[in-house]
Amino acid sequence: MIESSPLSPAGDRHFDGLAEKFAGSLYGGPRGALRLAMLDALLPEMLDLDGQPLLDVGGGLGQLSAWFAQRGHAVTLLEPAGDMLDQARQMLDSLPVSFVQAPLQALPERAAGPWPLVACHAVLEWLSDPRAAFATLAESLAPGGQLSLMVFNRDALRFSNVVKGNLQKALDDRLEGTGKRQRLTPISPLCHEQIVAWSRECGLSIRSVAGIRIFHDYLRHPPTSEADWQRLVALEHRYCQEEPHWRLGRYLLYTLVQEERTPEEKAR
Repeated sequence: MIESSPLSPAGDRHFDGLAEKFAGSLYGGPRGALRLAMLDALLPEMLDLDGQPLLDVGGGLGQLSAWFAQRGHAVTLLEPAGDMLDQARQMLDSLPVSFVQAPLQALPERAAGPWPLVACHAVLEWLSDPRAAFATLAESLAPGGQLSLMVFNRDALRFSNVVKGNLQKALDDRLEGTGKRQRLTPISPLCHEQIVAWSRECGLSIRSVAGIRIFHDYLRHPPTSEADWQRLVALEHRYCQEEPHWRLGRYLLYTLVQEERTPEEKAR
């Protein structure tokens, strides 16, 4: 059995020693396949892409870096877990990707911007202080720069617990994971209202938002044919930005833009 990773000195959940678990349980099954299929459809719709350099924060095994690099972006992948970074290096060997082993908090020293495009997917929910991390991401953006942010949705986690019969847990709002066991329940699941508030604080505007995995996790029976799988993907895509459905996506995907400020505003 793989030993679970301890929390970092800052109280964050890193994933040293869990590269194989991620590759198998998260990306080797239908949940990961659907997540990647949705990103493949949504990223070109939600971002203005013209081959600009990209910083992939907490890039893990490199799936997102690969997507951008294959479309002409020079990518810098920032990741604290050494074995994750090793696997990413192998997978991305022939692509224009550079690698930095460091946590998000070291971004100003190890991958200082300003960046025209930053991606941070499924990272903030594993940090003890996601609000401060959000501010660090905002500060790394160039004026007019775009942040592609994906976070684990606290409201969907509550709904999932109710569906599973964990009624008292949902009533008590005890939704966070401890970060000390094999189970990959985030220690800081987030809600949409937090992202709205933090965006205001940091001078970012929310250009668009979508829910990822709205229906899939609540199916009584997974699709058993390619035709049913394609129907599910079509449903997810059709409703991922429609009220009220997007609000219960297991993940929330945002495009945030750094507002250009006047010299007077910067001096305040």
